Amino acid sequence: MGKLFGPEKVIDKKLGAQEQKTYGSSAICQDSAIQGTAIPSIRGAQSGCGVDSPVRITAVDGVTLSTPATIDCDTARALRKWVTNKVKPAFGRNEVTQLHVAAHYVCRGRNNKKGARISEHGRGKAIDVSGFTLADGTKLSIQADYKSSRGKAIRKAHKGACGIFGTTLGPGSDGYHEDHLHFDTAKYRGGPYCK
Repeated sequence: MGKLFGPEKVIDKKLGAQEQKTYGSSAICQDSAIQGTAIPSIRGAQSGCGVDSPVRITAVDGVTLSTPATIDCDTARALRKWVTNKVKPAFGRNEVTQLHVAAHYVCRGRNNKKGARISEHGRGKAIDVSGFTLADGTKLSIQADYKSSRGKAIRKAHKGACGIFGTTLGPGSDGYHEDHLHFDTAKYRGGPYCK
């Protein structure tokens, strides 16, 4: 993983405030198309949770996030690559202005099940998108529009995420992702896992 800003890592709240003051809400993760702030390291309440160099993303390639997403830089760069190379072309002239974020960092088991392995969300390596807002004000949701005629661009963008992310899940994948698209940067020996 590339370094966030340089040799220093935010490890406590005092340094975190200083880091935020220095960088503010601007380009981060060594990518001018990713907007947000560096935040202090997160130590999870459960073993296996936490993020060493988290960032709070507010926009990627001019597309805002409905709520700031706390993720790591690898995931932020993958999100930017997906928006630039797959989402924008899929929607064409129906320009996407906002991603509706359903989930980002949270220390929990996979699929919110107690006792399950820690989710990639608990490592800052995942983001869930539940819909899109277009420039004309149209709102598209995964739950209502994915399988409809209005969902063609959503399905194309979802399919295009495979390989950019290590895992891409959506409606029809496993019953837990019927109302959102799940993307994470987990690495698998056999290549990306996409459904």
